[in-house]
Amino acid sequence: MKGADEPSPGSRGRTSREAPMSLGDRLVAAAYSVGWVVAGRAPERLAAWVFRVLADLLWSRRGKSVLRLESNLARVIGADPSDAAVRELSRAGMRSYFRYWMEAFRLPSMSRERILSGTVAPGGQAIFDNVDSGRGAVMALPHMGNWDMAGAWLVHKGYPFTTVMERLKPESLYERFMAYRENLGMEVLPLTARGGGSAMAFGTLAKRLRAGRAVCLPAERDLTDSGVEVDFFGARTRMAPGPALLAVQTGAALLPAILWFEGDGWGIRIHEEIPVPAEGTRQEKVAAMTQSLAEAFEKGISEHPEDWHMLQRLWLEDLQPRHTGTP
Repeated sequence: MKGADEPSPGSRGRTSREAPMSLGDRLVAAAYSVGWVVAGRAPERLAAWVFRVLADLLWSRRGKSVLRLESNLARVIGADPSDAAVRELSRAGMRSYFRYWMEAFRLPSMSRERILSGTVAPGGQAIFDNVDSGRGAVMALPHMGNWDMAGAWLVHKGYPFTTVMERLKPESLYERFMAYRENLGMEVLPLTARGGGSAMAFGTLAKRLRAGRAVCLPAERDLTDSGVEVDFFGARTRMAPGPALLAVQTGAALLPAILWFEGDGWGIRIHEEIPVPAEGTRQEKVAAMTQSLAEAFEKGISEHPEDWHMLQRLWLEDLQPRHTGTP
């Protein structure tokens, strides 16, 4: 559901207040458009091979994103970023990341039967039980595997849900992704309004949960001042408070979800519910529950590190070089 200032994707023409797209933005939008057309129409094996070659090419160039991925994965496996094991893991990680994009471009044409038969979901009954009982469920997940495929699986099981999405640049790309996810059966709320202000998504999410519905939210990265500090793989970072806060305020079940690639299919593990602590202030309860989320994410990422697509800075101590001017 979008507010009055958010028309349906594709319905908004350029207004006099909108700045023209830069050359870089036009190239990005064109690249994604080509990806949707070419990857969506090519035979699956050919598309998979092309995206694997592209992943290996980017991996071999050792750009900033690859080096950041290696630094993050080194923390996960407790190794030095220069270790050969980290290097090989990052190659598998880039292939996993590009597989996500290949599948994203092809997902609109995938059959319901393929998605359902190709997905294993241990613990998934917890979602259905909580929604069927009218309680509602918040699935909090890290950026792993194919989250769009997991969403399509949930919709095809008969459980539509609501999520949020960050604004992308250019605006045309953001609109296309909104339309893409809505066409898969998701209700997508903008995380921020135009100009960067709050889109009041939290209130809508709470309303959906009180109506006994499902909500899915990425949760392992929130480096704003509102993020909750947690211990994560032996260092401090900030994670999104939203999933825990929604559970506290609405009584919905908070369920950590881990995603990975399972051969030619997909895995979704729903961990046990994180309960609301019996004592403490709301802030203390949210902090304790978010730490429990971090621990569930640690377990899932440790089991499937190659499918964790974290190509950005995450830990607080890794932000220091940026403040001092060092890349």
